[in-house]
Amino acid sequence: MLYLLGVVVIALGILISVSLHEAGHMLTAKAFGMKVTRYFVGFGPTIFSFRRGETEYGLKAIPLGGFCKIVGMTPQDDDVDPADEHRAMWRYPVWKRTIVMSAGSVTHFALAVIAIWLAAMFMGLPNRDLPNPLPAHVAVQECVIPAAEVRECAPGDPVSPAKQAGLRDDDEILAVNGAPVADYTALVKAIRDLSPGQTATIRYERDGVQGEVQAQLAAVQRPPLTDPEAAPVTVAALGVAGPKLPPGVPANVTYGPIEAIPATADYTGSLAVGTYEAMKRIPEKVPALWEAVTGGERDKDTPISVVGASRLGGEALEHGVWQLLVILFISLNFFVGVFNLLPLLPLDGGHIAIAWFERARSWIYARLGRADPGRVDYLKLMPLTYAVILVGGAFTLLTATADIVNPITLFSR
Repeated sequence: MLYLLGVVVIALGILISVSLHEAGHMLTAKAFGMKVTRYFVGFGPTIFSFRRGETEYGLKAIPLGGFCKIVGMTPQDDDVDPADEHRAMWRYPVWKRTIVMSAGSVTHFALAVIAIWLAAMFMGLPNRDLPNPLPAHVAVQECVIPAAEVRECAPGDPVSPAKQAGLRDDDEILAVNGAPVADYTALVKAIRDLSPGQTATIRYERDGVQGEVQAQLAAVQRPPLTDPEAAPVTVAALGVAGPKLPPGVPANVTYGPIEAIPATADYTGSLAVGTYEAMKRIPEKVPALWEAVTGGERDKDTPISVVGASRLGGEALEHGVWQLLVILFISLNFFVGVFNLLPLLPLDGGHIAIAWFERARSWIYARLGRADPGRVDYLKLMPLTYAVILVGGAFTLLTATADIVNPITLFSR
């Protein structure tokens, strides 16, 4: 039941976000005097509708988005009533059209920022003062898993060398065989550089007091550190997990309403950088998605669709990690806001780019003493628009299929 509730919450959150996106277009268009004839939530057959003034509002059967109809978005629109010619959107100044077309993305950004600000006060944001990288504080495991697989300890698994040696959770490993280790990654490398079965001297610090133990390292099968996709090889293992936060250091910090403002700005900046990096990697992730669809292992770093986001939301709520639903809502809104501003038709960013291209071209022609070349013919851009729709549709279908047949999971089921 909780899983289904999480799926519904994320799906409903996406639907509301997209509906508000279209409302942003509608409200700004009306504010400038443009004529908006229709505003609907969903697609397909109409469930109900009503008219207020010159606009018809309604709900359609397929809850996969929404739309609003602004009269005369392009000069080629042939459904503009002669009485409405002066209110056609393309006749308005470019700055007004830019505001209207960007209002959808601005709405997504506003939803994300407000959610971050509320999260900062009631849920907490990642601690900005954490040391980076984290020192090698560890969690001592009960056993070591001999094979390269993810599972719980089972009868017959070797006892963790760290546990046998007397190490405890939260101990900070300082050195291995006298060689200092600065962080958990350095600790793993130092252990891997030794031989299975070798006895290692582990210097640690616990409650401010340093000590040393002798640990006979176990033999396990793991992929090489330099190539996680390669076949597993036999390496040494200490039987610890990490990195753990230093004792008493919180992973998340909550703020008051005023203190939450700079924290929100900082988190938003990090989110912007992460979104940019993720979008750059999308083309190279297509082969990994195809591999996941055709039976290969699903890479957790591959993109997800609405289906995948909803499933992750269900998983999160099922395991009591409701905070992940908030993070998903924030990330999805920010990503959609950025993506929608890409200068490609039929995205809003494509319309904005054309509007400013027209404005720049008119300015240049005026300076050259030549006649204004007029507006861009959208009909000539239709092949490119169809290509974008085809590629985008294929990618969406691929990600949705991967999310159905081979979904990303965050917890063992």
